Order: sequence, then C-alpha cells, then structure tokens
Amino acid sequence: MNKNILLVFTGGTIGSQLAGGTVDTSASAGFKLLALFAERDRAADSVTFKTVQPLQILSENLHTRHWQQIVAAIEGEDLSRFDGVIVTHGTDSLAFSAAALGLYFHKLPIPLLLVSSDLPLDDPRANGVDNFCCAVEFIRLCGLGGLYVPYRNPGRDMLVHLGTRLCSCLPLGSDFISAQSRPFMRYRGGQFEMLTAADGWNRQPAELKPDFSARILLIRPYPGLDYSAFCLDGFDAVLHDLYHSGTACASDTAGSEYSLAAFARKCRQQGLNIYLAPALHSDSAYASTRELMVAGAEMVWNMTLEAAYAKLLLALGNFADAQQISEFLRQDLAYEHVQPGLAVAEAAAV
Repeated sequence: MNKNILLVFTGGTIGSQLAGGTVDTSASAGFKLLALFAERDRAADSVTFKTVQPLQILSENLHTRHWQQIVAAIEGEDLSRFDGVIVTHGTDSLAFSAAALGLYFHKLPIPLLLVSSDLPLDDPRANGVDNFCCAVEFIRLCGLGGLYVPYRNPGRDMLVHLGTRLCSCLPLGSDFISAQSRPFMRYRGGQFEMLTAADGWNRQPAELKPDFSARILLIRPYPGLDYSAFCLDGFDAVLHDLYHSGTACASDTAGSEYSLAAFARKCRQQGLNIYLAPALHSDSAYASTRELMVAGAEMVWNMTLEAAYAKLLLALGNFADAQQISEFLRQDLAYEHVQPGLAVAEAAAV
C-alpha cells in the first residue's frame, strides 16, 4: 500500500556537506538523502514524499522561534493526506526540539519522526540513512500518533525513542539515550519490538498555541557556581538544572552567593518563579532538596531537563497565571512523565 509522507527539511548535519574541511548546510543535501533512501529501500517506490524546507540551519543555531516555523510548515499542510511526517534535524539541539514538538503535537493522530545523522551523508560511517529508513518503516508498519526519534548509536541496534524522553547526546560522542536508558522500541530484522509501555498516552490533552517563550533563564549547577553573576532583568522565569539526585547547593557555608536557596529567595522577591528539574518524585528527599522547596523553588517532577524546559516555554507562551502554569506542568501530555522502574528487555537494548 502506498504511503504519503510529509518531509520537512531543516538543515543539520543530515542536511550538510563537507567542503574544504568545513561542514555546513547545503540546499541539495536533503535530496541526496532521498536518493540514498531509494537505493537502500526495496519498497521505495511505494512511498511518495512531499518536501518542504522552512529552515536551513545547523541545529546549534536553533532559537525557539524556529520551532514556530517548523510548526507552521507542518500545520500549513492538509495532514489528512499524509500517513506520517518526517522532520530532518541536527543532533546538537535534537532532544530539545523532540521535547518541544512532541509536547505541542501531543494530539497528532499520525506519527511524526525527527531524523538526524551523526556525520554528513557522504561519510560511509554516517547513520543518517539508516535512521531515515527506520522512520519510513515506522510509518509503514506502526502508524502510532505522537513524536518519535529513531537513532542508531555506533555499533548498536536501531532504537526508537519517545520524543519527550530523549536526552541530549552524551558528551564527546554521538550516542543518544532515553531517560533512565529506557528506549521505546528496538528495530531489528525488519521488526519493531516494544521495550517500554506507553500506557496513558494523551491522557490529558491540552489546546495549545505554538508560542514558545524565549524569556527563561536556564542555569546548570557546578561546584562554585556564583549566583551573583546573574542579572534577572528581562526574564519571566528561571529553570535550574539539578544534579542526578535532584539536588543543588543549598548551603551558604561558602557564602550566600553560592547558595541556590538564597538565589531562589532572591528570584521570588523580584517576582520571578524559579523551577527545578530533573528529579523523580519520592516520599523521601535530600535535605538540600527540601530546603530549596522551602525557599520558594517549584519542582518539575519526573521529566528530563529538555522536556521541562520545552514544557515551561510552552506554558509561559500559553498561560499568564502561575497556577495555570503549575497545573500544566503536572499534566502528562505526551508521556513525558517518567516513573521509576526498569523497562522490559532494557538490558538488551542499551
């Protein structure tokens, strides 16, 4: 049966070429991807692509307004004519875009897949064509609504990640993982195998505008972080990353300028809400975590940092009331809420 796919080119390494020792986007690279797909896929003739190119950027140059351009390109089409959507994207900001678009398109009845490449397609080691072929096969065989990211880490099986659970690429490498190392599916031998159940998908749908605030200050913790270096003028909120145990410095032993608790109180005094992520909700918590909450910080429980950032951007773009924002953050729109526990066949998948 013929499948109609909307293909949205945005640039990135998968849309780049190497010339003179420099990798940069190329207007023709996307169509090279289609030519390589036609060579690789035996049933390529059964797929019809409509291509659009709203962006041509390296993904490290991504801004929140670029998400609006991608949304506009997709919503500008009659999606009832398509069996799925594929968006080509760079790897540097892939996890942030997967979270943002996954949350916004949480009610999409057809699959939307983000496809990247670790190297330009001219390099025989590149995984871009494999990732693209998997995306097409997902549309052929699965047809599940929502956003997914197929990606083959070097020397590993092809995995399909839930967009709202994808974590940024591991440092000094090209590997992607899902939160808690729990991918959604494995693709091997022409078949998809479920690894993590997606019960409750779209339990609490929301009506959203594609408005992503660009006025959130994101801060990452490290020993000796001096909060006096931050100017809060012009921001609507602060999102503070946490160490893996859901903590950050709450002590003023070295000076109040190094204490997140003191900084949280300063934010609230200036009328700014401060949110903390990632952390798993538990009946027990570190004393430092509790002190941060007492100081006025709000925990964004059970989400990756990327998902929390994207969801907070959407919240501030769609709601003005702090209570509405908090309620929206607590909703589970696109399976972004992660719960403790091991996935089925996890050990074999990673």
